[in-house]
Parts: sequence; structure tokens; C-alpha cells
Amino acid sequence: MLEVTAAVTPKGERRRYALVSAAADLLCEGGFDAVRHRAVARRAGLPLASTTYYFSSLDDLIAKAVEHVGLRETQQLQDRVSALSRRRRGAESTADILVDLLVGDSPERATEQLISRYERYVACARQPGLRDIQRRILKQRTDAVVEVVERSGRSVRADLLTALVCAVDGAVVAALVGDGDGPRATARATLIDVIDVLAPVNERSLSPTVPG
Repeated sequence: MLEVTAAVTPKGERRRYALVSAAADLLCEGGFDAVRHRAVARRAGLPLASTTYYFSSLDDLIAKAVEHVGLRETQQLQDRVSALSRRRRGAESTADILVDLLVGDSPERATEQLISRYERYVACARQPGLRDIQRRILKQRTDAVVEVVERSGRSVRADLLTALVCAVDGAVVAALVGDGDGPRATARATLIDVIDVLAPVNERSLSPTVPG
């Protein structure tokens, strides 16, 4: 008879999830330095020893936290996209939707969330074990953009839309350290400049275009 360890029992799975969720919250709030055994256990309301019982190392826990953040963000993207109607949209209307999708719709919270996001990107680039996870997260963001563009009656080319996402990311990072109009306004201006070039209106779409 196979022995079932506590880590794979329903109670064990609930504890693992609580620890991963706590680590993900700490990661978003304070970056990788905030994810420590004691801090995670305290946030999860579990004994300190639970972090080493359910995870082989701190790096293992951090990898699960990065993946959890990605899954959470992906679900939010999917929820937004699934609620979007299908109709032709002008450049400004499409840009507004993409800004909310890629930057966030809360100016008050956007800056800290964006700083956390790009810190994770850089940190993952430095850690080979996390690169694949981050690549999957980036692909999911691009997939969401592809869906928005297609639902907006525009032509879809994955390579060009990848360039569009990169353009937004570059503009947002520059805005975070600049003293201009802020990340949302900068991202919107960038999108309006490039949307008709990288994702032109699909003339075969039959519904009328919604003005910008």
C-alpha cells in the first residue's frame, strides 16, 4: 500500500496553497528580498517549519510564488478579454482597452504594481530557473493582446503584436523613472502612435468602426 505523505493530503494542499499565496503577495509588495521563510509563514498563519516541510528550498518556494503571480495575472487578463465585445474600434478606443489590460485601470495603485512587475522581470532574467516561468507569463500577456486586437476588428500578426507589447513595456519603464505624465498616459500615447501600423483595421470586418 502506498504511503500518502501529509504534503499531498487535502490539508497539506491547502497549506501549500496558503504558503504560495502568501509568498506571492510578499513578492508583489516587496520584491524577491521580501520572500523569506519567516515572513511567508507569518503571512500564511502557519508554523515556520511548514515552509521547509512543503518546499525543498527557498528557491523552490519563490519559483512557485512567481508562477502563482503569473496565473493570477493571467486570470485577470482572461476575465477582461472575455467581457470585451466584438466590434471594429478606432485607434484611441483600442488603445484605451489595451492600456487597462497592460498597465492597469487604477492610477493610484498602478505605479507600485508596475515597479513590482518589472523588478520581477529583471530578477527572473538573472535566475535561469525562473526564465521559463517568466517567458510563459509574457506569452500569456501577448496572447491577451492578440485577442483584444482580433475582437476590435484589427489584423493580427503575432510578431508585430509582440513588438507592440515590448513598445508599451519600454514606454512604461521610462515613465516610471521620468517626470512626465505617468505610465498610463505614456502607454496610451505610445499605443495610439503604433496601433494602426502594427495592428491595422481589418477591412474585411463588417461591423462599423467605433470612433476613437
